[in-house]
Amino acid sequence: MSALPAAYAQYKNSKILTASPAELTLMLYEGAIKFCNIAIEGINEKDIPKAHTHIVKAQRIVDHLRITLDMKYPVAQDFERIYSYLARRLTEANVQKDPEILEEVNEHLRSVRDTWKEVMRINKQKGA
Repeated sequence: MSALPAAYAQYKNSKILTASPAELTLMLYEGAIKFCNIAIEGINEKDIPKAHTHIVKAQRIVDHLRITLDMKYPVAQDFERIYSYLARRLTEANVQKDPEILEEVNEHLRSVRDTWKEVMRINKQKGA
């Protein structure tokens, strides 16, 4: 049974290593959403360390997305504003331990993720 977790970890690692930049970005969105959900669980369970840890993980992902923007594209300014707002709201959620703020952040993350998936789909159809 112990070989199963090791095999899964190896699969997951190879999935990341072979992913395209677009797929990696999608994985980051998925991770931030997952960490917000776990933080909400932590708040609801009154497990403050769990909530804090996972909000910080979501913040790190948003920060990474923000600092890796290629500002030569005009749309990057829009993403800069979105990520800046999300970072601010995550800080507020962590200070207040407010699940409603995390739900709001998750709504925005899901929206951006879904848009990103659509862009990926369109580019795949075009052969880009």
